[in-house]
Amino acid sequence: VLINLAPRAIKGIESQGMILMTETPNGTLAFIEPENNAVENGMKIS
Repeated sequence: VLINLAPRAIKGIESQGMILMTETPNGTLAFIEPENNAVENGMKIS
């Protein structure tokens, strides 16, 4: 899942962001982030 977030002003500065998630082998969704142990290195993202 890839979601583009709408730009928002935070303390007067425009913030732009995205959310990237993948399905884990047990069927749950997990955020792709360095601290997330549910997403292993080399895991296929589709």
